[in-house]
Amino acid sequence: MAHCAEKDTNNGEGVQLVAVIGGGLVGPLQALYLSRNGFKVLLFESKKDIRKSDSGAGRSINLTISTRGIKALEAIGLRHVLFEAIPVYGRMEHSLDGTTSPMNYSSKGEAIHSINRLKLNQAMLEAAERDSNITLHFEHKLHHADLKKQLLTFKTPEGEKEVTVGFTFGCDGTFSTVRDQMLKSGGFNYSFSQECIEHGYKELRMKPHTNDAHQEEFAMTPDRLHLWPRREFTMVALPNPDKSFTLALFMPFDKFETIASEEKLLPFFEEHFPDSIDKIGKEELVNDFKRNPTGSLYSIKCNSYYHCSAVLLGDAAHAVVPFFGQGTNAGMEDCLIFDEKLKKVGGKGGRIGLDDLKAAAKAYSDARWEDGQAIADLSMINYEELKSPHEHQFDESLYNMVAFTREPYREALKKKMNKTE
Repeated sequence: MAHCAEKDTNNGEGVQLVAVIGGGLVGPLQALYLSRNGFKVLLFESKKDIRKSDSGAGRSINLTISTRGIKALEAIGLRHVLFEAIPVYGRMEHSLDGTTSPMNYSSKGEAIHSINRLKLNQAMLEAAERDSNITLHFEHKLHHADLKKQLLTFKTPEGEKEVTVGFTFGCDGTFSTVRDQMLKSGGFNYSFSQECIEHGYKELRMKPHTNDAHQEEFAMTPDRLHLWPRREFTMVALPNPDKSFTLALFMPFDKFETIASEEKLLPFFEEHFPDSIDKIGKEELVNDFKRNPTGSLYSIKCNSYYHCSAVLLGDAAHAVVPFFGQGTNAGMEDCLIFDEKLKKVGGKGGRIGLDDLKAAAKAYSDARWEDGQAIADLSMINYEELKSPHEHQFDESLYNMVAFTREPYREALKKKMNKTE
């Protein structure tokens, strides 16, 4: 078994080592914030490098980045990674009879931004790799963590490796190993809930259309989130820079099974989404439905994110269903909030150390866990409203509070609950 760090958690030059577990969208961002504060960062990702393989394919539900995510990127000088993002100013609802109804998100003309998950992830990894304080390790799956000794054990293609660090950041998603190890370490006053909802999703693609001038163009208006609400199931579409749309069909798992054959699938779409068939293409629809997996949707709630020199950020702390477009935004805002807490507690004597990380982690956890639970609840509520929007008036002020400000999510939930009483 290999061992690759000194137990004093220094790199030989007095710079303290910390570990970030997870190379998705939150991990690289957190690594960059830590580097800026003077730490040497080891970032570990269990999968292959998505910049060199297709391992990132299959999971999209195109991201929408709004104010919380943008502010977190801007604070670290990464606003440019959104250069391909397409502004989306509202919804376009598609009725059964083929008519469409637009609705703006904001009377001020504010927009959320649609971007491809894989491309954004690749750009974040590139930014992290360019930082001399950050080292990326792919195909390193965290197997065990002695969080009291800060001894991390990874499974790699070459066998097990041990790493000793001063602090661990769990950015490893819904099925977080760091979170599991925190629970097993003992002495953690903590409650946790996980829900897999009855609805799954299937990703589809709407290719660009060719106009009379033989130029490719969007098949639908690109500045809208297109929505086909059908109560039991819902389909949404978001634009891509190549003039295609990524569609996601959400419905109960057992329903996917009943329409899996071509003989059942096409009549199902003709009945429920008739205006989409020609735009997607019958052959493409059948092929995408067969080829693409049916994804699961989880909601995670924790009441504490910090224990024993480890802290959770992103989906590891608060996975949410994607119906408010806030999963990535909340995770990125975690990084910004942690940095804000670190600045308040650290820097005494001109240097931020491990004790400052611990103080910041506690302050971050105390300030953030209620917001994590609140956005999980808001996301579930929003799904019920998306399925039947005619029965629920769009609450612009609430949406603006969530998407276009950094007001705490818990305040938005209180506002929502007060209106429904």
